[in-house]
Amino acid sequence: MVTYSDSGVDIDLEEITVSHLTAKLKETLKWQDIITESGHFASLVRLGDKAIAMSTDGVGSKILVAKMMEKYDTVGIDCIAMVVNDILCVGAEPLALVDYLAVEKPDPQIANQIGEGLVKGANLSKIAIIGGETASLPEIITDFDLAGTGLGIVDVDKIITGEKIEEGDVLIGIKSSGIHSNGLSLARKVFFDESNLTVNDPLPGFPDLNVGEELLTPTEIYVQPVVELLKSSITINGLAHITGGGFNNLKRLKNGVGYNINSLPEPQPIFKSIYSLEIPIEEMYRVFNMGIGFVVILNEKNVEDAIKILQKYMEIYVIGKVTSDKSEKVKITTFTGKEIEM
Repeated sequence: MVTYSDSGVDIDLEEITVSHLTAKLKETLKWQDIITESGHFASLVRLGDKAIAMSTDGVGSKILVAKMMEKYDTVGIDCIAMVVNDILCVGAEPLALVDYLAVEKPDPQIANQIGEGLVKGANLSKIAIIGGETASLPEIITDFDLAGTGLGIVDVDKIITGEKIEEGDVLIGIKSSGIHSNGLSLARKVFFDESNLTVNDPLPGFPDLNVGEELLTPTEIYVQPVVELLKSSITINGLAHITGGGFNNLKRLKNGVGYNINSLPEPQPIFKSIYSLEIPIEEMYRVFNMGIGFVVILNEKNVEDAIKILQKYMEIYVIGKVTSDKSEKVKITTFTGKEIEM
């Protein structure tokens, strides 16, 4: 059995580390009118009757898969997706982004490919890339690292924080494109270290698919369907981007409620393949999105209208409901039929 911590990523230690950092930063919040607390998907600064939403993220160790395949034209999509999908979660429409590219040594050809992905991601998100920074850091960086900081805007009276979520609300899941840009350290360890595969090998259990191509599939961008939903008259109680930590991301929305997720679709082959290589089912749902990349939470009376909008763009599923569980447990019926709690 291999776990995320075995691959060098300790989620629990990460949470403790982040809490120590953010505790030091809280005193700076007094200088502006900050609406959301740290820990949400995006932060909000009030500017009159509008609020500016900001989020930052990177591609992570998916870059190492790109290096193995010598293919860098999709990591820019991942960078933008991870940022704009978070901005959506407070009800904001993404507007612009600045990128940060740190390199061991400048390489124009790789930079050109990275730029291709950034442009495609920006076009899919309908945002402008208005600037950025490139740094050569030979003693700090190996190869390169790519990150972005995004900006969005929302009317103050239309901000969605999750505080209106209540028992009986319905969870609509929007399909992911695959592994996205989370859990790649575990996936790489399982495929390349434990199983001695290469990026050119068939995906275990799926001979018609390729390991590298499945791992490098770009993160889905949810801007178009979610922005249309936000501009409709439908009341939305919560929005969640399902990233590292899986459905534990739902806990970032509101304290004192739980979630019963019992109608998930079959996960994509990449997840079934990783599971087949002796990863505990609990770890799968603790690390990966398992086929659902974004969740919309709303009152049952609004579900039908929301589905009409969302299904024009992507595959969607009614995956569960909000419960009154004060312990804030997320209960999941896995694709194996086993029920787990997080």
